[in-house]
Amino acid sequence: MTATRPEPAPLEGRYIRLEPLTPELLPELARAIRRPEVFAGGYGGGPAGLPQSDEAFAEWGLDYYQFGAGNPYAVRLRGGSADGRLVGTTTLGDFEERLERTHIGWTGYDPSVWSTAVNPEAKLLLLQLAFDSGFGRVKLQADALNARSRAAIARLGATFEGVLRRHRIRADGWGDTAVFSVLVDEWPAVRAGLEARLDAFGGVPVTPRER
Repeated sequence: MTATRPEPAPLEGRYIRLEPLTPELLPELARAIRRPEVFAGGYGGGPAGLPQSDEAFAEWGLDYYQFGAGNPYAVRLRGGSADGRLVGTTTLGDFEERLERTHIGWTGYDPSVWSTAVNPEAKLLLLQLAFDSGFGRVKLQADALNARSRAAIARLGATFEGVLRRHRIRADGWGDTAVFSVLVDEWPAVRAGLEARLDAFGGVPVTPRER
């Protein structure tokens, strides 16, 4: 069947809630991810692309996030003392409905929630949405030099496809991209792995680490 781009709508998980990202939320997002640690791995063009103020981030974000062309989301925590706190963003975009291809990317999180349930649940929610919408291939990628992000994608159960050389423009020059994917036939096993990882957190709300 031909895939259909899903309408932007909130997605509820056990630990997080994804809500459509709007330009009005960019200042709040800046307070979560406008950090050297986030941009160090190639996010937003790399360290040289780090906006120097929350206001500059909001202006930069109008072009960076796929407003209109994709479905960007704000990532908020659910439950616990940090309920409702915006801790990052991720996007389902690059829709190619006829070829049943899409891409999960533009993902960045406050370092205080790295290695928690946040990323695996965000990927679970967006992969489920993509496959429910008829897509057969979901691409995920990272800067080839970003070992942490590459390892995180591999842990999701995605298949490494290779490195595209001189593929993207970083703020400091050209960079290579490591490409991964999940196919619809692989989704049941990938979903089971993600659900098992989330079960291991025991349903305890995510508490951001002290900065």
